[in-house]
This record gives sequence, structure tokens and C-alpha cells, in this order.
Amino acid sequence: MMSKEHSVKVLSGWIMAPVTLALYAGAGVLFWQSAVNGTTSASGSTQPNVGLLIGGIFALFFAILSTPGYFTLQPNEARLLILFGSYRGTTRQGGFCWGSPFYANGPASQGRSRGRGAGDGGADTGGTQVARRLPRYKISLRARTLNGDRLKVNDKAGNPIEIAAVVVWHVEDTAQAIFDVDDFQAYVSMQSETALRHLASAYAYDHGEDQDTEITLRGNVDDVSRALREELQERLAKAGVVVDEARLTHLAYAPEIAQTMLRRQQAEAVIAARRKIVRGAVSMVEQALTEFNEKNLVEFDPERRATMVSNLMVVLCGESQVTPVINTGTLYQ
Repeated sequence: MMSKEHSVKVLSGWIMAPVTLALYAGAGVLFWQSAVNGTTSASGSTQPNVGLLIGGIFALFFAILSTPGYFTLQPNEARLLILFGSYRGTTRQGGFCWGSPFYANGPASQGRSRGRGAGDGGADTGGTQVARRLPRYKISLRARTLNGDRLKVNDKAGNPIEIAAVVVWHVEDTAQAIFDVDDFQAYVSMQSETALRHLASAYAYDHGEDQDTEITLRGNVDDVSRALREELQERLAKAGVVVDEARLTHLAYAPEIAQTMLRRQQAEAVIAARRKIVRGAVSMVEQALTEFNEKNLVEFDPERRATMVSNLMVVLCGESQVTPVINTGTLYQ
């Protein structure tokens, strides 16, 4: 059954502080009065006043009992109130507060947590139990940053690549974060890695020869980041976590194929450039022949027409500068 957070109010600590101080002061006064107003026995020893002594003991007991109920909450911080194993609610009111002293303060640390989470604005190296990181079941509601490690995975085409992402998230439902998963920070870290691996295998690193319209990791960073955020939100909803942002921070081919893929990209770039040059040259030759015909400047037979087209293509498509040979005779000599 999925847990659900509900808010509760606790008393202000500034209201209860005078009560606790009065109990401590009253206990001292009652102890002193019990000694002053004691009775003297037949043997000459003084016996304290039993009624005042009992009253002082009760006042001291309630003063000591109320003391552990004080706690403080910073802005964007919440505390879960657990009474004898039963969830009573979550308070988010900041400042100096007082609640039942029987509210759980968290079990003792046992072993180490799995994985690595992220703290407020930085990485959390892990290694401690959730209850130890969350004294009195306090949870920070601030935005947290998970800077993931570089992962080596295969893309959609089967090419090994290195990929990493940064995830900005915050706790939205404190009850789900504590009760529905064992360690919500380790859960975020593990699910982020799983989602990133799945995303990398769903898209190709770059466009193939005949796949210029498909979404790729390198060419559609915004679309890929949006898909990563949506998948993460679906995975982390169970832990009461909201993903604010998720973006790729590193993307590259694995070292063993990096040089090969670089040569491939260079070859594709050269082919694309040549194709564009040829397309432009053909357009210019066609325009030149059309203007010759429209203005009746020169009449070409098929052989001379082919020669002119060949010469123009050499001039326009050649990488080095062409040195022309000037014909001083007629066109047909």
C-alpha cells in the first residue's frame, strides 16, 4: 500500500518553554518546602513533608519528560512524527517547535546504506544509515543535485559509448520517501543510473546514412533530456521524489572505437560537402547554358556542349586553382 503524507501542526516551542521552566522551578521550590515544613520525630530527626516531596517528584518528572519534545526546523525542512511505530503526520512549520516527547527520534545506525545519493547542492558519498542522516526523521525539501558517474553502454546501433547525466530533484512526499523505499537517496541514485542506461540503448549516438530524421543522442540533446526526465519521474514517483531537471553532461564514443568513428564522421562530412559542391556546380552550369541559349550568344553542337560542361565542372568542383588555356583560334580549332 502506498503511503501518503498529511500535514499536522505542533505547538510552538516558545509557548511550551515557560511551562517546562516553571515545572523545573516548581520542583525545586516543592523540594525546598518539603524540607522546611518537615516534621520532627521523637528521636529528633527531621522528616520531609511527604505531600510536598511527592509533588516535587511529579513536577520534576514532567519537566524532564517534556524536555526531549523540543526541536527546530529550518526553512524547507520537514519532520515525520512517528508515535510508537504509527505515522501521525508531517510538520513543515519552521522555527522552534514542541511535539510529543514520545515521537520517534530514529533508530540507531546499523551498517551502511547501498549506493550513493546526493545532498543539498552536492554529492553525498553515502556510507551511513538513513536514520543517521535524518535525525528525528527530519527530511530536507531543498533541491538536490545528483551528478552521475560516466557509464559505458551500447547505443541503439550497438556502438559502445560513454554517457553521464546530472539530475536535479527534491522530496515532495515525505511519507513515501521514508516508508515506501528503504533508502530514498540510494533509490534515486540507482534508478537514475538504470534510466540512463535504458535511454542510451533506445537511441543511436548519431545519424546513420539513411536515418537523418530519427532522434539521436548527439543531435537532439533537448529531446533526449526531456525523455530522460519523464522516465526518471515515472521511476521515482514511488519514492515521493519530483525530478526538476535532467540533462546529459557527457557523451562520447568509447575509447576503443573513438578513432574509427572519428574517421567515419570525417568521411561523412567530406561526402556531404562534395555533394553540396556538385549540386551547386550543376546548377551553375545549367544556368550558364540556359543563358547562352536564351541570348543566342554561341551555338554548341552536342560534342562542344559536353566539352563545355566538363570544363565548367572541373573548374567549379576542383580543389586547386585551375589554369585556363586560351584558344586564340576559332571555336572549332
